[in-house]
Parts: sequence; C-alpha cells; structure tokens
Amino acid sequence: MEFFTSAIDTMKVTVTALGGGLGVWGIINLLEGYGNDNPGANAHMR
Repeated sequence: MEFFTSAIDTMKVTVTALGGGLGVWGIINLLEGYGNDNPGANAHMR
C-alpha cells in the first residue's frame, strides 16, 4: 500500500508542476499579444 501512496504523491507533484507551467505559459502568451514593439509581426495587415 505504501507504493500506491508514494505513486499518488508523485502524480500530485507532477500534475501541479504541469498546471503551473501551463499557467505561466498562458500568461506570457497573453502578455505578448498586447505588445506593439514588433511591427514586423503584423506584416500581413495592411
């Protein structure tokens, strides 16, 4: 039974780390969308 407890704890840490990483990535993507510092990124807009 101790093996399953250890495996569940490891899964909790893994899921928490993945969730945090995805959250930070999402925030960075949102912030990048508000920048006007690269006019070349909007080259397709005329």
